[in-house]
Parts: sequence; structure tokens; C-alpha cells
Amino acid sequence: MPTDPITVASTSLSRLRPATSGAASAPGFGEPATGSRLARLRAKTPKPGEASFFFYEAHFKSDAVKVLPGEYYVDDQDLLIMTTLGSCIAACLWDRHARVGGMNHFMLPEGVGDSGRYGSYAMELLINEMLKRGATRSGLEAKVFGGGAVISGMSTLNVGERNTRFVLDYLKTEHITVVSKDVLDVYPRKVCFLPASGKAMVKRLAPTSSDAVVAQDRVAVERAVTSSSSGGTVDLF
Repeated sequence: MPTDPITVASTSLSRLRPATSGAASAPGFGEPATGSRLARLRAKTPKPGEASFFFYEAHFKSDAVKVLPGEYYVDDQDLLIMTTLGSCIAACLWDRHARVGGMNHFMLPEGVGDSGRYGSYAMELLINEMLKRGATRSGLEAKVFGGGAVISGMSTLNVGERNTRFVLDYLKTEHITVVSKDVLDVYPRKVCFLPASGKAMVKRLAPTSSDAVVAQDRVAVERAVTSSSSGGTVDLF
């Protein structure tokens, strides 16, 4: 059965076809209606590393969750899972039989301690939660995003390239098929993933358009420099 390709936009998300939401909350800012899905999502206690920034995405007319660096999120509902990437990677996993999907967001391939900011632990978190929600390892497929060289003059460390190499090698070792990817180059990216259908959409941002993404990437670079100079605790391949 063929898999829907990712949708790529280089201008605006407004050019993408809106996704439907079966239980969208009232549009606009402020508190969601009592008893709505968005209110229930905000009220639940997140698991360690689980994304918890829920909001109403007006263009897509859908409840949404933003996955920040070091976080993951898994669901089988028709909400949007969203993130913004520079050199970081987001792996989107989907099981077409269980119809459950999830996304993570990591900054470096390896590091000290159990942190979703590091790829090896981020992938474990995501896969384990997928399995708890009914997915099987043999049924998993992946879409991979990010790894952009968004900081000029930082080509020596190549954090985005190393992140990309890590996640593709990891998925190959775990026998998880990568059905599509949008990685490397110089672009920051905004990614939207629909866990119920496995559809992914990515918008390539202008290389200089996102100060927050560049700042986030500088943190990743600083961590890579510190770790590599103090005993090689980060795997720079």
C-alpha cells in the first residue's frame, strides 16, 4: 500500500490544504470551552518528556500540540503535532495498522544522561510510547525532517549533518523503513504531522527568518563543543 508523500511548501502554510478536526475547540485566544478536547488535553499530567503545549491552530481548524526540543508526543487522534527545526531532527513514526503516530525533537545524537534532547534516548522514548499505544516494531515506518545548516560559519561541527546521519543509521539498525524525508540543506523547517493518518507537511522557512531556531541551534553547537572538548561524551561521528 503506497504511503502519502510529505507535502513541502517554501512560502506559506496557508497554501497547504487545511486538515479537518472532528472536535475542534472554539477559535481564538483564551481558555478553551470546559469539557472540550483541548481543555482535557491541557488538564492531563504529561509523562516525562511528553509535549504539553496544546493550542488551537486557526488555519487548520484543529487542536494542536507543539513539540519542543527534548520532547515527544504520540496519539491516534486527528490533532496536529507540530515543531520547528534548524539543525535538530524530528522523527515522525506511524503504524498504519494501529493508526497511531508520534513525533520527537532532538538536538544532538548522543549525550550524558537520560534526556530527549539526545537522539538515542529520544528515539527510545518515541518507540516505547508507540508500542504502548498499540503499534508494533514491524509495523513502524518513519518520516524524517530537519538537520539544516542554519548557522553560517558553523560548518566545521556540522551538527545537522551528524543528527541526520544518526537518525537514518538508527532507523536502519531498527529495521524501520524511512518512507520519506526532508533533511539537510540550509533551511529551518516547520513540520506538521497528523498521527491518525500518517500525513506530514513541511514548510521550508527562509534561512534567516527564524531567530528562535538559530538561537536553539547555537545551544546545540555549544553543547557539542563542550562535550567533545571534555572527553568526547557527544558522538560527533
